[in-house]
Amino acid sequence: MITTPQGWVPVEHRVVGLDRRTFGAGFAALVVALLLIYGFQALNSAIPWHNEIKAGQVLDLGGGASAVPPVGWQLERGTLVGGAGAVATNLQVVLASGGATVELDGTTYDGDAAAFLDQVRRSEGDSATVLGARGSLTTEAGLVGVVQSSTGPSGDAVDVAFKMAVGTPEQVAAAPALLVEVRTSAGQFERYRDQVDALLRSIKPGAPQ
Repeated sequence: MITTPQGWVPVEHRVVGLDRRTFGAGFAALVVALLLIYGFQALNSAIPWHNEIKAGQVLDLGGGASAVPPVGWQLERGTLVGGAGAVATNLQVVLASGGATVELDGTTYDGDAAAFLDQVRRSEGDSATVLGARGSLTTEAGLVGVVQSSTGPSGDAVDVAFKMAVGTPEQVAAAPALLVEVRTSAGQFERYRDQVDALLRSIKPGAPQ
């Protein structure tokens, strides 16, 4: 009596030494793995954003604060006034147009706008970035922001830090902080300067608490 070795696969079921009976399950697993790794990314890239900003729409920055986004840009993340409502201290808004993005992030911070921007710069810690001189920007509502531009291998950048209140020092200190990060491809910031400037100057604080 011939004893079949454990794990032996009959010749009729072998292909290059492998058990072809397992090919179906293995192929299905491979397809699923490839779909998870590449398929959804490709699908996401293939689907364009269709949340275009229209004239008259206003961004909700939480707590009654607002800003007017550039018409024609895409709202990739965030809430418009009249929507679900945003939280000023846990805010993320992302706008995009061609090679430019503008991200608005709200958080709590006890210091002033300059100290807030210092903290942001320390956290980024990119030694390859060349920083420009700091300046200030005053919005139409009277908010004073601290502005710093930079350039690096990834492109041009402008960061603007605000404390979202106009009033007494106590009111300003207690207000949420807002960071506006503008990113463009290298040498492309001038193309978007006027739209970005209009957005920044439109930022309004909420009612004093």
